[in-house]
Amino acid sequence: MIFLPFSPCGRRWREAPDEGYLSTKTQTAERYPSPVTNALPRVRATLSHKGRGKEHKMTSPDLPAELKAALDGKLRGFSRSDAAGRAASISKTYRDGGGSGAIRSEADALAYALARMPATYAAVTASLNALVEIRPDFAPKTLLDVGAGPGTATWAAAEAFPSLQDFALWDTNEALRTLALDLVRDSTRLRQINYERGEARAALAKADTADLVVASYMIGEISDAEQRALAELMWAKTRDTLLVVEPGTPAGYARIIALRERLIALGAHVAAPCPHDGDCPLQAPDWCHFTQRLQRSRAHKQVKGAELPFEDEKFAYVALTRAPVAQRPSRVLAQPTVSKVEIAAKLCTPEGLAFTKVPRRAKADYAAARRWRWGDAVS
Repeated sequence: MIFLPFSPCGRRWREAPDEGYLSTKTQTAERYPSPVTNALPRVRATLSHKGRGKEHKMTSPDLPAELKAALDGKLRGFSRSDAAGRAASISKTYRDGGGSGAIRSEADALAYALARMPATYAAVTASLNALVEIRPDFAPKTLLDVGAGPGTATWAAAEAFPSLQDFALWDTNEALRTLALDLVRDSTRLRQINYERGEARAALAKADTADLVVASYMIGEISDAEQRALAELMWAKTRDTLLVVEPGTPAGYARIIALRERLIALGAHVAAPCPHDGDCPLQAPDWCHFTQRLQRSRAHKQVKGAELPFEDEKFAYVALTRAPVAQRPSRVLAQPTVSKVEIAAKLCTPEGLAFTKVPRRAKADYAAARRWRWGDAVS
């Protein structure tokens, strides 16, 4: 395979109909005339979790059965048209730079959960899957869910880590807290969660440390100064690993990068998605983000006003650990281009960006590279 200098691929982007998340139509990757000589390593065309000789179970992006049943129970008698109107209003507030303050009632919270919980769960699960792939022996016992909302990240973490025993959550929004407690009432694992209400830094300052700290889709709701202080406080509460997930927009990516840089300076190490602790090599207008497809239920489609039976959630994330990670494979940064001649892939490697080609004549590598997907770790 041949490495070529990277330049951002041609793309067309448009605003998605909710909360500023982006959809993409990827055009054909640019071709480059000359190879780089030994500047970057060769990347073997195998998925990293298979390449190391061990399969790791990945968590499904679909809501778990217990959560689906709890949501269905809350939805009985709830007007779908009313939910759609409330969800649209809340989404507009988020797009205009607002936050969860628009969610004031039980009906607001349920409409928000119906519209956004499936996609948020899918994005957090995809991020946790990437972490598990890199650190298959990580078995946290305690979780701290920062800005927990309806408890989406807690449900995802519980599915990803059977080892979790203690769940602490906090959020400023009482309506979302009440809904979260309703949803876990009949859960075998989560009924004993400790969910406190409080402002970001004040509540977090009182929280105990945890093996795994998660903050999903919440940093954008606070000011830049608060973001910096909160990042340091979350890290102080992290015994082992901190996972932060944000919308897959340029703004969401910028928040992830700022937090990543600040915490690396405090001694953190990147577990995923980056294969290094150095500066992000991407240059504007490009940015690092990923996508997770999820199935839409009938109620989900009604509330979103959507016709397609699936949704592609764009997200950005970073998983930071106290100890360095032994092996960090390269990461596929866009869906590879497959032709009869070769497979072209944009990768982030330990040495930087690479645009690699896997020729068809290398039959084994070509067959393996055909399974590469956007976001995969490859070694």
